[in-house]
Amino acid sequence: MLKFFVAAQLSAMETARRLREHEDGQTMAEYGVVLAVITLLVVGAISLLSQGIKGSIDSVTGILPG
Repeated sequence: MLKFFVAAQLSAMETARRLREHEDGQTMAEYGVVLAVITLLVVGAISLLSQGIKGSIDSVTGILPG
């Protein structure tokens, strides 16, 4: 049983070592996806906040004289 445990542990350690060494950098496609998600979030936030900002600006301009 001990031999099986040791073999499994060595196999897991070897697999982990190979995964660490096989890391590649992000590709341009991944950067594009991240940029698209960020862009959608910014556009969504601006869309949601636009009516509130417009209302605030209208109330300030209503207070100002003439």
